[in-house]
Amino acid sequence: MQWSAQSWRDKPIKQHPTYKDKALLESVEAQLKSYPPLVFAGESRALQERLAQVCRGESFLLQGGDCAESFSQFNAINIRDLFKVIIQMGAILTFGASCPIVKVGRIAGQFAKPRSSDMESNGQFELPSYRGDMINGMEFTSEAREHNPERMLQAYHQSAATLNLLRAFAQGGFADLNQVHKWNLSFVKDNAFGRKYEELASRITQALDFMKACGISPEHPSLKETEFYTSHEALVLHYEEPLCREDSLTGDWYDCSAHMLWIGERTRGLDEAHIEFLRGVKNPVGVKIGPNATKADIMGICDALNPNNISGRLNLIVRMGADKIRENFPKLLESINKEGREIVWSCDPMHGNTIKANNGYKTRVFDSVLSEVKSFFEIHKACGSYAGGVHLEMTGADVTECVGGSQAITEEGLVCNYNTQCDPRLNATQAIEMAFLIADMIKNR
Repeated sequence: MQWSAQSWRDKPIKQHPTYKDKALLESVEAQLKSYPPLVFAGESRALQERLAQVCRGESFLLQGGDCAESFSQFNAINIRDLFKVIIQMGAILTFGASCPIVKVGRIAGQFAKPRSSDMESNGQFELPSYRGDMINGMEFTSEAREHNPERMLQAYHQSAATLNLLRAFAQGGFADLNQVHKWNLSFVKDNAFGRKYEELASRITQALDFMKACGISPEHPSLKETEFYTSHEALVLHYEEPLCREDSLTGDWYDCSAHMLWIGERTRGLDEAHIEFLRGVKNPVGVKIGPNATKADIMGICDALNPNNISGRLNLIVRMGADKIRENFPKLLESINKEGREIVWSCDPMHGNTIKANNGYKTRVFDSVLSEVKSFFEIHKACGSYAGGVHLEMTGADVTECVGGSQAITEEGLVCNYNTQCDPRLNATQAIEMAFLIADMIKNR
């Protein structure tokens, strides 16, 4: 079947919004089609080149950000603090592991979430599940939970504003390595890992001073700027299709809503709409791989999304859980490695380790998250392949959503600042701690 930006419409689709007002949906799609692209094809090609380096074990992918972005919590402070903690983690990994880090945010488009149930109950009332601000509202009312296509326009405009600020941070001096001490968030500084970061920052500053004394200018763009890319789950294809544009230089099609898109575990059916849509765009693409994935599943994904076996094109994001990754992943990885496919392997240690605390809060245990990452690295080492990256749900805020870590957050402590739109996120302190621990793993790859 020949691909077009619309060919997904002839395929079965899961986890997709259903809109009652078709005329309004068509009007929104036409508006989105008239809007400028959010990212450029050349930027997506540059990311693919970086991911090809990851594929060869020359770099490491750090992908992280909100579980689901919010309309109500949208402000410059939240964007700045997430950017801060990601570049902090990048500095820790680069310095600690002597390895270049490819930084990709789950931001500027991560507004929709697949859900395990179509309906949600609150006592005796049942309403459609909340599926992210691009689709419907969190408030438990019939009006809020109706799927509203006009929300896609707000998602676009918020993404555009977010990208504008991220570009300014990345290229306007905020990411200057000479400012490395200023990246440490105030509430992190008194923590043991915050102090460890300050020690690392001092060593970086000393290295820069040494370079300056040797006559090597610390004004080089590579020290004053950083590359920062965006990504989100390409779930709402009524949003993705209008932002799909033909590149004037190459004639290829790119989804210009983000540099990288991924497909979730629930929507990766080989003959379904999400695979059909992403097979035709040239962005780097990811696919979540759960504990029940088979070799046939993965080979089918490779054939559909990367038939020419291009390095840096396909990222398989393993999300099995701390126990199941040890049981299921070694044989699967060993069988795939024999096929010679170009794959960036990364680990999402969040989704397979979600539990419900005794007080009803959905949470994740820091030690379980860390355990899955450790197993991921160990299994790759045993199989002779590269653990290429991590994919974290995290925030730059001082939230209490995941238990454990050096802060020793307890189940009782979750109530202090539980603020997620959907799933629990690592807070900034836990993310910094994770970065130090992962740096050692990269070094030992």
